[in-house]
Amino acid sequence: MSTPVTLESIRTAPKVLLHDHLDGGLRPQTVIDLARENGYDALPTTDAGELGAWFRDAADSGSLERYLETFAHTVGVMQTRDALVRVAAEAVEDLAADGVVYAEVRYAPELFTEGGLTLDQIVEAVEEGYRLGERRCAEAGKRIRIGTLLCAMRQNARSLEIAELTVRYRDAGVVGFDIAGPEAGFPPTRNLDAFEYLRQQNAHFTIHAGEAFGLPSIWEAIQHCGAERLGHGVRIMDDIKVDDDGTVHLGRLASYVRDRRIPLEMCPSSNIQTGAATSIAEHPIGLLAKLRFRVTVNTDNRLMSHCTVSGEFAALHEAFGYDWADMQWFTVNAMKSSFLGFDERLELINNVIKPGYAALMG
Repeated sequence: MSTPVTLESIRTAPKVLLHDHLDGGLRPQTVIDLARENGYDALPTTDAGELGAWFRDAADSGSLERYLETFAHTVGVMQTRDALVRVAAEAVEDLAADGVVYAEVRYAPELFTEGGLTLDQIVEAVEEGYRLGERRCAEAGKRIRIGTLLCAMRQNARSLEIAELTVRYRDAGVVGFDIAGPEAGFPPTRNLDAFEYLRQQNAHFTIHAGEAFGLPSIWEAIQHCGAERLGHGVRIMDDIKVDDDGTVHLGRLASYVRDRRIPLEMCPSSNIQTGAATSIAEHPIGLLAKLRFRVTVNTDNRLMSHCTVSGEFAALHEAFGYDWADMQWFTVNAMKSSFLGFDERLELINNVIKPGYAALMG
């Protein structure tokens, strides 16, 4: 007998997360605690329930720029070593509690230097937190592995510096690089020196592209910069035409992305908040999955979007009728697309993910 698909049963399924921001996933109470400890007095409220609702409502504006403003508070309370260790450890525990077995969690080290920490000290504090969280989960009988993505902010001029930091710590938990921040006016090619350096060093990278800006952003990320994955990538739909009779026509770029199996790190709830999609039911993920693009399901920012990976899967199940086989497909897609080594990816797919879904399928 197949296990009924509910939010509770989805939580027990092994899941893989490729697009999750550390500074977008804090517990509201932790934000309040750290603000008190570090003398940060700009929070809109010090009630945890009210603060969680404030983050969700402020992010629910339909504007990427307004959405990004909410990060002033989370970044503001993460300026000390102890704060970074705590936030990182709690992120691991929260993901494991949601059934995530592997996650690549990203953050921009350059945002956490206001308290005097160096970039290296920031990376080392976050890695300490991740390892602490992994140990706590193991003691509680939950298996989870965290890989780190270091982001450079595309509007700043520190991409090469962060790329070098990525390579420096790639044997200490950092698995790849990304650029984040506003897309419009800050094309990926502004950071070309960083991507060329990473390729020379055989290092992995993904690029936020096709979220708030259209096809040129995706095209540059792939053809000029050599992105292995696309952060969001929802605007690839601009290169797909659907006739009234349902016939689908893929443009050259969309065909290339599908043919090359370039992974799309899709974040349904977040995309609705930032105006990249109008609803879950109308989210491009439905058509892209049907066309067998390399689609993955992600959270983006668990605090601002008030979401979990399980919650995203439950919403997709309701909108598109996805069953356990579909969820396994999304999960295997994500594991195949991760920046872990091949042997480690295979071990998780064969020994954790497939057996986990087999048990649910009955």
